[in-house]
Amino acid sequence: MSIILPEADVKALLTKVLTYSKADECEVNLQGEEWSNIRYARNKVSTCGSLVYKRLAVQSAFGKKVGVATIDEFDDASLEKVVRRSEELARLAPENPEYVELLGPQPYLPPIGFFDSTATISAEARAKAVAQSIQIARSKNQTVAGYLEDRVGYSAMMNNKGLFAYYPRTIVNFSSTIRTEDGTGSGFAAQGVSDFTKLNTNSATQTALQKALGSVGARAIEPGKYTVILEPLAAAVLLEHLFRSLDARSADEGRSFLSKPGGKTKLGERIMDERVTIYSDPTNPELPASPWSSDGRTQEKINWIEKGVVKNLSYSRFWAQKKGVKAVPPPTNFMMAGGSATLEELIKTTQRGILVTKFWYIRSVDPQSLLVTGLTRDGTFYIENGKIKHPVKNFRFNESPVIMLNNLETLGNVERVVSSEGSFANYLIPAMKIREFTFTSLSDAV
Repeated sequence: MSIILPEADVKALLTKVLTYSKADECEVNLQGEEWSNIRYARNKVSTCGSLVYKRLAVQSAFGKKVGVATIDEFDDASLEKVVRRSEELARLAPENPEYVELLGPQPYLPPIGFFDSTATISAEARAKAVAQSIQIARSKNQTVAGYLEDRVGYSAMMNNKGLFAYYPRTIVNFSSTIRTEDGTGSGFAAQGVSDFTKLNTNSATQTALQKALGSVGARAIEPGKYTVILEPLAAAVLLEHLFRSLDARSADEGRSFLSKPGGKTKLGERIMDERVTIYSDPTNPELPASPWSSDGRTQEKINWIEKGVVKNLSYSRFWAQKKGVKAVPPPTNFMMAGGSATLEELIKTTQRGILVTKFWYIRSVDPQSLLVTGLTRDGTFYIENGKIKHPVKNFRFNESPVIMLNNLETLGNVERVVSSEGSFANYLIPAMKIREFTFTSLSDAV
């Protein structure tokens, strides 16, 4: 049986699984993926590999007693066995007071996240893409390390209430870090695409090279509050903490920066600059995503923060019933509206400030204010009179993305970026100029 199953075959398989069910409610989830990668360091490929998997999960419920069992075998006997096992676990389980009955059929937007160009990548094509990156570093007597991965897969679900959902997807992520020969300069660049034909390892590596060469001879300057220009990658890893916090229950229960005394929330309130609009849209061609959520609810375009005002929060179906409101699923992608300024224009209009290529090692300090700490990395530069004057040593910072977006001066162009914090999540984020960004100390790291 092929790993990447077409929709008709998936529907037939899940229908067969449901015929074995004796539970009050039964939901079946199927995931399959082929994941290939190349890792390289010191101007040589170090590892390459491929992982293929297909996994079926069956959830059975008797009233509010729920059990889940998984399997990666697909003969008829195994399929029936996993259903029986989920039912056995359900009967042994205590009642789940937050269990909500399954959804019936839902209307879904057409999926747009699958590209044949990515699904059919050959080992030779991967090698050529990486070879371009290595050759650029070698030609300048520098050292490069990087990672290229491509994934092709699908997710599907069906239940005995008539719901069926299917989403095929492809994605490619690439990252490149260049260190100068003397080890004192470092530059980074990354690209994420759904369509392999849009990947340009050459341009990404050239960017990393430029950052590396430009960061040699970094000078120490005093920590403090500075105007900063955050490249989209740097902005994204801070905004991730905001994205993950747009949840109604944590706000209602007083555990969020969106909480207010007395069990109230900031829903409907303006909490940041009116130019800030954060939204999700599964049909955005630059960042396609699943048109359905993990529990089968329909995904559609939603403004979470619109002109600085909190417009929506995500609600589980249980919490929505408890509060008597519409259940809004958490999004399957995130993006932020930008402006028209190029990075060069942002620099040109800055009298005194700091250009940040990348943040890393981000950790939460205070969930109530979304205060986080972390370090700059791979290219930090001092700006004076509209020009990059010299590289500066890296900083530790303490800042909240909420405060940051209240201190917004200018929004730049939007780019698709790959999170550098290990998740490889992709976002559409603009460059931005921020005033009074707080750097607390220096770091000797390159």
